[in-house]
Amino acid sequence: MDINLFWIGAGLAALGYFIGDGLKNFKNPKASVSDYPVLIKETELYYHLGLSREETAELLAKYPGAPKIELEGTAYFQYQHIKDWLSSNHFYKK
Repeated sequence: MDINLFWIGAGLAALGYFIGDGLKNFKNPKASVSDYPVLIKETELYYHLGLSREETAELLAKYPGAPKIELEGTAYFQYQHIKDWLSSNHFYKK
């Protein structure tokens, strides 16, 4: 009987933890860790875009105005900015 009470207590503790964790952002449901800027190196950009290395190189050569940050000769792209830039209408105008 004592071991059953232990598992009931452990289950209630876990339930309280997960409910409390879910209530942290109750008034701000859009807040998440992914909203923070993530810098991606130009050599790793293909992975995040779901393109091949050649396609990413062609995209960056064709559109040199892509939003990027250059530090000590290395180009970095902020994930949210590059995603917004790629989804903008200027790519799809004829």
